[in-house]
Amino acid sequence: MNMSQKMAAEFIGTLWLVLGGCGSAVLAAAFPDVGIGLLGVSFAFGLTVLTMAFAIGHISGCHLNPAVSFGLWAGGRFPAKELAPYIVAQVAGGIAGAGILYLIASGNADFSLADGFASNGYGEHSPGGYNMTSALVTEVVMTLFFLLIILGATDVRAPQGFAPIAIGLALTLVHLISIPVTNTSVNPARSTGTALFVGDWAISQLWLFWVAPIAGAIIAGFIYKFFNTKES
Repeated sequence: MNMSQKMAAEFIGTLWLVLGGCGSAVLAAAFPDVGIGLLGVSFAFGLTVLTMAFAIGHISGCHLNPAVSFGLWAGGRFPAKELAPYIVAQVAGGIAGAGILYLIASGNADFSLADGFASNGYGEHSPGGYNMTSALVTEVVMTLFFLLIILGATDVRAPQGFAPIAIGLALTLVHLISIPVTNTSVNPARSTGTALFVGDWAISQLWLFWVAPIAGAIIAGFIYKFFNTKES
């Protein structure tokens, strides 16, 4: 596949992740009487990755996330020269997904960006009121384990054909743990997409949702590279 095909796949996949995951939070989580709640939102995020992994995994690797690209690079599984184009495509896809979601959600008279638009935050903008330290630790650790699972599930030594399921379930678990803390990012492109529409506090806190996931992912890459040393 050439780079334009890979970038298009990453754009479409990340759009789907934001529209499906954040869309479930904005449109369906608290829907009267039959809302899907935090459990449903967690599964929605996992399902976006699972479905796209089968759809575009053979085209771009289905990263959908700058942190994943950095983690795969740190693990020796992705070339540095492709980081920038992948990240551009992912962020653009995240913004497009958030834009489509905004067009849909704003059709309801009761919709307000003041409700957060599924943006990530800490302090008073954390769903559970968790402080910046809690948010930082959560995002680093959750992304670290998410990347370890991605690296392990896609290893040539792992059972073949099951990686999308393991990765999708891993993202579901990550959300089940961390939605109350940060609304779960582990993905700078996802965070950027919604933050640009909310502005204000979401933009001022966005740095954490770039720094922490990428740091966690890079640590995971180095850990997994250790597993691949000759001594192991």
